[in-house]
Amino acid sequence: MSELDAVSLGVETKSSTSNTSTTAVIGTDNETKVKMGPSYRSIYPSPPAVKYPYKPSEALGDLPGVSYALELFLASQMVESEDYCNQSDVKKERLYFATGYGLIQCVKALMSFADEDILSGIEHTKQGNLIAIQHRKKAAFFTSRLAGYVVSSLNTTGVGFITTMTDVERHAELVYAESLFEKALLGIVYSGDWLAFIKEALNMRTTIQVYRTLLKYINTMDAESVANGGPAEDPSIDAHFRSGVYLGAGMSTLILSLLPTKLLTIVELFGYKGDRREALEILCRAGGWSKDSDEPGLSTAQEGVRRSLCDMALLIFHLVLSSFTFEGIDVGMAQKIINWNLKRCIFLVWAGRASLARSQPLRAIGYYTRAMEVQSQYRNLHHISFWEISIARMACWHLRGALEAWEILQEEASWSKSIYSYGMAVSLIELADAVDRGDTLEPESLSSGKGGKVRTTTQMWEEATKLMEKVPTLRQRIAGKSIPLEKFVARKARKYISQDRRLALPMLELSYLNLAIAHAPGNVVENKMLPEVNRTLAELNKCNDPKKYHNGKGYWDDYCLAKLMEGVCKRYMAYPDPDAELDEDQISSVPRDQAGKEAEAAFNAVLEHGPKIEFDHQLVYQAHYELGRLLACQGDTAGAKKHFDLVLSGKYLEVGQSGRKGRYSLENSLHMRTHAALEALHLKRL
Repeated sequence: MSELDAVSLGVETKSSTSNTSTTAVIGTDNETKVKMGPSYRSIYPSPPAVKYPYKPSEALGDLPGVSYALELFLASQMVESEDYCNQSDVKKERLYFATGYGLIQCVKALMSFADEDILSGIEHTKQGNLIAIQHRKKAAFFTSRLAGYVVSSLNTTGVGFITTMTDVERHAELVYAESLFEKALLGIVYSGDWLAFIKEALNMRTTIQVYRTLLKYINTMDAESVANGGPAEDPSIDAHFRSGVYLGAGMSTLILSLLPTKLLTIVELFGYKGDRREALEILCRAGGWSKDSDEPGLSTAQEGVRRSLCDMALLIFHLVLSSFTFEGIDVGMAQKIINWNLKRCIFLVWAGRASLARSQPLRAIGYYTRAMEVQSQYRNLHHISFWEISIARMACWHLRGALEAWEILQEEASWSKSIYSYGMAVSLIELADAVDRGDTLEPESLSSGKGGKVRTTTQMWEEATKLMEKVPTLRQRIAGKSIPLEKFVARKARKYISQDRRLALPMLELSYLNLAIAHAPGNVVENKMLPEVNRTLAELNKCNDPKKYHNGKGYWDDYCLAKLMEGVCKRYMAYPDPDAELDEDQISSVPRDQAGKEAEAAFNAVLEHGPKIEFDHQLVYQAHYELGRLLACQGDTAGAKKHFDLVLSGKYLEVGQSGRKGRYSLENSLHMRTHAALEALHLKRL
């Protein structure tokens, strides 16, 4: 499939009121058809009526309206969804419309990170939380709570208390937890001091406790239904309530499961569980997903209002958190969820992410491009696609396309100007080098981009330098904390300036950190990325005296970086990502044994010369991590564990203790990945 075919991906649907299969057609000369959920169909041909005046006792009558608003949002009609919620509840007094509108504002804030959007989101989630409190069952007095310990029927906490609630009060309890979570999340993003951070973290604790109690209630009622000869699910509990509890309980349990084992053990002493398998099973319940079927057990007519959010939570885990963990990851399950949901246009982005996870970057670009074409209302959603496209372009080693994506982000997006500027700068550097060498460059471009600027190599270098000078000044803080990748690129930018406008393999290193090498086809790694490494090593090998290398600046840093990148490239040539789906011509031509041995030798070279590194001490720790993964792929689990344990040991691996320079770059991120790799050694997914 050619690149232009992929970029011009179109979604062709065959409309029918029956359960007719729908396909996405990708490419023209080598057509591929993707199922798009034969059983999926919307149940809202028109907006549901909203009853006036509003009575709190009739709050659940708004659920069809909120479901319709969510359907609009997922169909990329974001403004219409927002307007519908706003017009249906002008006073923001209705339980589900007030909190639904708050959720939309929360999503907008997290997409933009702009202060005004975050403050607006906090205001509306606070209002939603207040409305939920007004609808909740009133807390009992102290004497009543004390009596509950003696007489179970008077219990005012736990499952017993939930059973005494009306349906509206149970939904209000659920909505209270949701709005508290949204408010806490925005508060953590916006807070600049630790006191505010701790306050919001305590709100998170309350949220988790509410979800746990509601899940116990559902499980208890279901068990009683089965014991009485009824169905497996108590019919008195509506699907909307179920999906909400499954979403909150599943997500909170999943988040806890991401904690390192030692920390999770401490958390469990306080009564919190982090069972990942249970968390995924709970989230799958909302849609009736199973490994045995490509179709969900619940249709759109049967689903709860939060079912699509549960599906998205599963996709976040399988396709995004897979960057940091291994256990439980199932890209095949993610693909099933995507295929069924593709009529909800926002899932096109997830289809792109799944394609990238399968090492199909061209196909991913097509999905991201189509996702931008189907909606023009929230430009921030386009920025998500441009970020993913920049990574997919690096995975293809398409320099102009990567530059154009970074340029759009640098000019428009507000999440991290520092990272975008650095990405644009290193793309300019790489492109200028390629043009100077006379390399043949593919005429790639983004269909939604600006067509690209024509620059001379001199202009590229000048623009890259100006961007590098700005990178350190563009950093921002979240909850008073620096963003690790921003700290890294700021340090690299300062290094570029101090080394007289020079960095070794900056774009390849950025590709490594963003997993673009991991998701690149083997032939791209072999024929485009590895030659970059070889050129750098050839220049280093010409220098007989490291002190004469570029005025004595950074020989061993550059050497160890080049050897690390050599090892990473050859490791993926030998052992592609376990989820990769490659055509025969996309597989590396180097025999596996040869590539594996050369990768191991490259990593060992980093470990040997690591003590000579001046600044980039993280390279030694990354080499231990990557060598551990390589050994795991080769079946040497004892050797792999040895290297993972060294990364997590806290020992000074790069220099003697007296020469330690402090913490190394991206340390927390590497520890998280190493913990995950250590715990997943038996899965053979490394």
